[in-house]
Amino acid sequence: MWQSSKETQRAKRLRAAVTKAETILWSHVRDRRFDGWKFRRQSPVAGAVCDFVCADLKLVVELDGGVHRLRPEQDDLRDARLREAGFTVLRSANEAFLSNPNHLFAAIRRHAASLQTPPPHPSRFAAHLLPRGEKDKGLI
Repeated sequence: MWQSSKETQRAKRLRAAVTKAETILWSHVRDRRFDGWKFRRQSPVAGAVCDFVCADLKLVVELDGGVHRLRPEQDDLRDARLREAGFTVLRSANEAFLSNPNHLFAAIRRHAASLQTPPPHPSRFAAHLLPRGEKDKGLI
């Protein structure tokens, strides 16, 4: 989905100002560490900069600080826009995630299982995994 340079610049600023909860979650999901799924952080999607996005799962994970309690209507509108774009939004308060991160991890796994989609192979092309001698069979 096309994003404006304004949204891209905002995402870059947000990547530089992370919370403790975001740092911990990122350490678990970066580099396909979480069940092989590719996550991006502070990424523009559907006109919003989302904390964490897994495009393969069409999943947005938001870690909310105290400011979100002051503006639930804005979050509801944003979530509706993301749902219209085909994404599922999982929200967790920073405090709840820090006290029990496994709760959010389990919710992500449930979402992935509900799609019945296996994690993608990191190379996106698995022909190199065929047994020796079978790559060239039939290519005479």
